[in-house]
Amino acid sequence: MNNDEFDVKNWKETNILTDSLWLINERDKSGKHANVYHGNFVPQIPNQLILRYTKAGETVLDLFMGSGTTLFECENLKRNFIGFDINQQIIDFVNSKMIDTQDINFEINNCDVTNKEKFDSAIKNQKVQFLIAHPPYMDIVKFTDLQEDLSHISDLKLFLDKFTQAIGNGLQYLEKNRYFAVVIGDVYKKSEVVPLGFYVNYAIKKKFNVKLKGIVVKNIEGNRGKIGVNNIWKYRALKSDYYIFKHEYIFVFKKEF
Repeated sequence: MNNDEFDVKNWKETNILTDSLWLINERDKSGKHANVYHGNFVPQIPNQLILRYTKAGETVLDLFMGSGTTLFECENLKRNFIGFDINQQIIDFVNSKMIDTQDINFEINNCDVTNKEKFDSAIKNQKVQFLIAHPPYMDIVKFTDLQEDLSHISDLKLFLDKFTQAIGNGLQYLEKNRYFAVVIGDVYKKSEVVPLGFYVNYAIKKKFNVKLKGIVVKNIEGNRGKIGVNNIWKYRALKSDYYIFKHEYIFVFKKEF
C-alpha cells in the first residue's frame, strides 16, 4: 500500500493508530523536522491525522503553523497546505525550508486568525478538506510581542473567546462532513491545574454544530524538557502536591454544516 494513502480495504496493512492513547517514544527528527521552536508538536500527530482524514492532492489548513510541522508532513504525504501565523520570523524560516519544493502547492499567510476580515481576505474562498489547530496554551510561552498573539492571554474566558473565533473563521472553509483536530494540553496556574483542554473542547461543542469523534491522549517519552532529569521532576512532584504534565489532548471533530 502506498505510504501516503489509506484504504480501509487494506486495513491490516496500515500503521494508522485507532486507540485513544498514543504512546510515542520520541519525536520524528527526519527530513525537515527540527525541534527549534517552543511549542512545536511531534510530527507523528499531523502525520496520523492527515493520513486518516485526507487523500493525496487535498488541502490541509493549519491555523497556527509555528515551525512548519504540519506543512512538512503535508509535503511528505503529497497534501497541499494553507498555513497561518503572526510571527514573521518563523514564517521566513519555514519558507526557507520549502524553497525547492515542487511536490505540493502551499501558501503561508502572516495574519491574525481571530480577525475575520483579514482571514477571509487571505484565504480567498479556498476550500479545504482538513483543519488542524495547535494553539498556544494561554500565556505559558509567549511567542511574539504582538498584541493579537493568543500567547499573551492569561484570562481563560478571553482565551476561549478568541480561540473559538479562530476556529469559526477556519470552519467556513472546511468542506461539509470533513474533519478537524485541535491539539492542546492543560496548564498549571496559581497552584492548581487548569484543564484547558476540557474547556476548549466544551467551548467548541457549545458554539458549533460539530460532532466530537475522538479524544486522544498523547504522551511522548522523549520530551526535551524531561530527558535525563526524570528523577528531579519526580522529586519536585513528590515534595509538592502535583503531577507532572506529560500529556496532550487531540480532539477530533466532524463538521456537519
